[in-house]
Amino acid sequence: MGVTNLLAREQSVKGKVILITGAARGFGAGLAKRFAARGAKVALVGLEPAEMAAVAAECGPDAAVFEADVTDWDALESATAAVVERFGGIDIVIANAGIAAAGFIRSIDPAAFERTIEVDLLGVWRTVRVTLPHVIERRGYVLVVSSLAAITHAPAMAAYAAAKAGVEAFTNSLRAEVRHLGVRVGVAHPSWIATDLVNGADEHPVFGPLRAAMPGPIGKTHPVPLALDALEKGVLRRDRTVHVPGWVGLLKLVRAFIPPVIEIGGRLRGNMIAKADRAALADIAERGAEASSRPVGAGGAAAVRKEGAAL
Repeated sequence: MGVTNLLAREQSVKGKVILITGAARGFGAGLAKRFAARGAKVALVGLEPAEMAAVAAECGPDAAVFEADVTDWDALESATAAVVERFGGIDIVIANAGIAAAGFIRSIDPAAFERTIEVDLLGVWRTVRVTLPHVIERRGYVLVVSSLAAITHAPAMAAYAAAKAGVEAFTNSLRAEVRHLGVRVGVAHPSWIATDLVNGADEHPVFGPLRAAMPGPIGKTHPVPLALDALEKGVLRRDRTVHVPGWVGLLKLVRAFIPPVIEIGGRLRGNMIAKADRAALADIAERGAEASSRPVGAGGAAAVRKEGAAL
């Protein structure tokens, strides 16, 4: 995690206001419950009000639900204003909302590709832009959830990898811009964690087996509590980076060598990319590009429903 992170001390979040996007499930819901147990006031922001209401009920009276799509400026601004009105300000923002759509660039449904960029990259930008004045006022902390995919750019994950790499770059620029204002900024790089998003990806008839073929620790799926432990500690210490597991940070030191390794690995493993490419085209022929490329997991399904309702 770096020398700076190792030397950081945990800070109390009792009485602090923590805004979390993508709070209906996964990391968002888990962190909301943990910080509520530490005495924080938690603002749950996302697309699934019923699920967030259930999370808020577990958190207690100092938790509230604010329905908003991170791709919608007006909705985010309204939700942020409502959070400030309810709790008096914002100390910490956790930009966690994200979706994923698997598919090869030449055949993925264009709408699914662009929706992933819209939610995972532009959604982070909008979340930070709208909430940042309040975080500056409190000299607070912003944690943006990126991914291992920002470092290892696997085939069939171009949209997700591009968005998460963009998120890392965005966070690095933001950190330098607001440090003099007393605001700290962190970026998290989780590997494969057993959330709805990852479990949904594993169910894809073509790309699930492709991910399962990833060798060694790169392909291993880790339990959600492992990630929540690291993310919780990162927020408490205002860490600049959070790696889940820790070895993900080591990959940053050799990231220039990772793309050719991935390419060589695909050729050595029976040309599995070519086989998956043919299988993807067959799947699209059978189910259609939209169904084959639909964002995975319940959160992705909620984003599709939201988009459909707006049409």
